[in-house]
Amino acid sequence: MRDVDVVEQAAARIVELVMEAMASPAWHQPVLVDAVLEHLAPAPGRTIVDATLGTAGHALALLPKLLPDGRLIGFDRDAQALELARPRLSEFAPQASSAQADFRELGAALAALKIGRVDGVLLDLGVSSLQFDTAERGFSFAKDAPLDMRMDRRAEPTAETLVNTLSAEELTEILQTLGEERFARRIARGIIEARRTARITTTAQLSRIVIQAYPSGARHGRLHAATRTFQALRLAVNDELGALSAVLEQLPDILAPGGRAVIISFHSLEDRLVKHAFAQGAREGLWRVLTKKPLQASDAEVDRNPRARSAKLRAVERLG
Repeated sequence: MRDVDVVEQAAARIVELVMEAMASPAWHQPVLVDAVLEHLAPAPGRTIVDATLGTAGHALALLPKLLPDGRLIGFDRDAQALELARPRLSEFAPQASSAQADFRELGAALAALKIGRVDGVLLDLGVSSLQFDTAERGFSFAKDAPLDMRMDRRAEPTAETLVNTLSAEELTEILQTLGEERFARRIARGIIEARRTARITTTAQLSRIVIQAYPSGARHGRLHAATRTFQALRLAVNDELGALSAVLEQLPDILAPGGRAVIISFHSLEDRLVKHAFAQGAREGLWRVLTKKPLQASDAEVDRNPRARSAKLRAVERLG
């Protein structure tokens, strides 16, 4: 069969898979897909790493551009996401493959697969729709559930462990630094007081504590009172900023000359780390910054997918 026929058949099958996946409540709608394709520049023969594979939304968009002889390698630390992504990619083996790995260990994960430098790396940061909407994962206060928040459920600690063991000073630091929560000290005191009576084990318990800690006049703003607390604990549980810093340090050694990195972030702490790392690398002659300002979703995309509202995309190209 001619290569063009292989590619056309694969592209048609990928469309079918995407349509099937979109009908599932576990589907994570990928953001900024056109910008990802433009800035990663996938092409036949190239090797692209999707280091936050999720349910394979971006991967399925990239794969047709890599066929017939390119390669898509997906990593994710969330076993639940991999269970959904693997069947979607398995039809395209060996051009597509996946493995469980934290992107903070991306260099080691590629070395274990005997892969040297690659032509592209994608990172889509933050919590996925799958994680957020699966109540028992404990990422959301929308439904009562165990206070977990781990992306890799083999890891420790859980959010329950943090709120029941950290001191008021440590909790305040997490809420201020990672949640940018102006009432951090009040919330920390409320947590300490509540756990003297009973261990805090559920999202509903924590949400009530936070609401009660807020001044009455501030409880009904645009954001739910518990939003920043839950964000801060999730970032702390998964050490998300530490993982991002680690992979940013590895990128120059992972990318081949001409290779590109695309990073999508969802809040200012992540975006600031990416911006500074890319600017520093440019000053050192490591890469060329492809996005002078972060790219954001159009109004039309936000209408289709409200979770794209806060997405910011930055990209670089590795110099020789």
